[in-house]
Amino acid sequence: MTAYAELLETLPEKQETWLVTGVAGFIGSHLAETLLRLGQKVRGLDNFATGDKKNLVDMLAKAGPGRQADFEFMEGDVRSRQTCRDACASVDYVLHQAALGSVPRSLENPLASNETNINGFLNMLDAARADNIRSFVYASSSSVYGDSPDLPKREARTGNPLSPYAVTKAANELYARVFALNYGFRSIGLRYFNVFGERQNPRGPYAAVIPQWFAAALLGGNIYINGDGKTSRDFCFIENCVQANLLAARAATPEAWNRVYNVAAGRNTSLNQLCAMIRREAAAVLPPDHPAGQSSVIHRDFRPGDMRHSLADISLAKRFLGYAPEYALEQGLARCSRWYAEQGNR
Repeated sequence: MTAYAELLETLPEKQETWLVTGVAGFIGSHLAETLLRLGQKVRGLDNFATGDKKNLVDMLAKAGPGRQADFEFMEGDVRSRQTCRDACASVDYVLHQAALGSVPRSLENPLASNETNINGFLNMLDAARADNIRSFVYASSSSVYGDSPDLPKREARTGNPLSPYAVTKAANELYARVFALNYGFRSIGLRYFNVFGERQNPRGPYAAVIPQWFAAALLGGNIYINGDGKTSRDFCFIENCVQANLLAARAATPEAWNRVYNVAAGRNTSLNQLCAMIRREAAAVLPPDHPAGQSSVIHRDFRPGDMRHSLADISLAKRFLGYAPEYALEQGLARCSRWYAEQGNR
C-alpha cells in the first residue's frame, strides 16, 4: 500500500479542521473537495481576486451529500493581518494556496504580486504560528529555479529569479526557513511544476497553456505557441498536487519538516508535443467531422521571464513524504478534455 493510499484510509477515522486559503481557486477547490470527501472539516478563505464562486459550487456538489455542513467559507484577504488571525483560529492544518499567480501578471504589476504573495504570506505564516497550527503547507513554484540550467531540477540548487513572481516565491521559502529556525514553527513548501486539471480557467490574459489550448482546440480557434515549441515543461495533474499537500500536512517524521519539495510528474514534454496531444484529446470528445475541431497552430515570440526547460527530480518528495504521482500527463489530459467539453467549449 502506498503512503497516500494509507493516508486516505486513516484520515476519515478522525475529523480535524483544515484551512485552505485560495479555496475558490483551481488548486484550493480541489484540496477542499478531497478533504470534505474524506470526512474532514474545511474552512476556506478567498477574496475572489482570481478565484471563482462557481468553483465552490462545483466543489461542494462533488464532495458528496451532507458535506456542506463541514464547510465554512470566509470571504477575506490575506493582506489583512486580522483576517489571517481569524482564519487560523481553532484550525489543525493550513494549506496556503492564496497568491497572485502568473509570471506575466507579476511583470505588469510587481507591487500587487509583492503585497499578496509576500506580505500576505507573512501574515498567514505568523497567524498560523501564533495559533500553534500543527503544520503549515504552502505553495511555492518551480519558478524559483530561475536561470539555473541544471536538469532535472533538484531542490538544493536554484538560480537567479527571472520574474517578480519568482522573487515572491523564493521569499516565501526564506521566511518559512527563518520561522523554523527562530520559532521552531513547522512548515513544508511545495514547488509546483505546471499543475493542470479541471476547473482551471481557460480565459483571461493570465490563463495557463493547457486550458487555453483546450478551449481553442474544442472551439476551432488558434493555438498560440510562444517560441519554436521546443520549450519543455514538467506537467503535473491536479490529483498529484492534492496528494503532495495531504502527505506534507500529515508528515510524521521530523526529517520531512521544514523542507521544500518538487511536486511534478518527473517527466518533461515539449510544447509541440503537448499541442499535438491536446488536439488529439479534443478530437476524441468531439463528434466525427465536427466543424469546431479545426484549430490552427501559430508560433509567436518567446515570452519574457520564461524558463526554456523544466524537469523535476521528485526523489526527495518520494523519500520523505511517500509521494508517488498516480496520474501521467496523458491521463490528466483525457480527463480535462471531457471536462472542458462538458463546460460548453464546443
